Amino acid sequence: MSRILDQRILLLVISFSASLQSTKVLSEWKKCGDPECEKAMSRVQAITDYLGPDCRYLNFKTGEEIIVYSKLSRENENLWTGSKGKDFGYFPRDTVKVEEVLIGEEVEVITKEADFLCLHEDKYTFE
Repeated sequence: MSRILDQRILLLVISFSASLQSTKVLSEWKKCGDPECEKAMSRVQAITDYLGPDCRYLNFKTGEEIIVYSKLSRENENLWTGSKGKDFGYFPRDTVKVEEVLIGEEVEVITKEADFLCLHEDKYTFE
């Protein structure tokens, strides 16, 4: 009986760990302007105020300009990544309108764990 209980607990821990892992990564793939995702893809303007759910998201007000560097693809195509000033993060694509396209072709690349980290002072953390 004890052995069955131990196996169930182990399965529960494995299942819980897997579910936590899946919440960290928003998508396995993203589209960029180059393989390193360093080129700006487009310049967009916020059409609504947006306040993200955690530190991985970019907050902005209507009318602010954002530079887009990547777009999540496949599992979560609604989220784009961009910056305004020194702030950088994810935001829903339907909260902005494209003002200028800066690249000719998008390149799809696999995401990295570092794509989904929050920066708090000198430490990176997952939310």
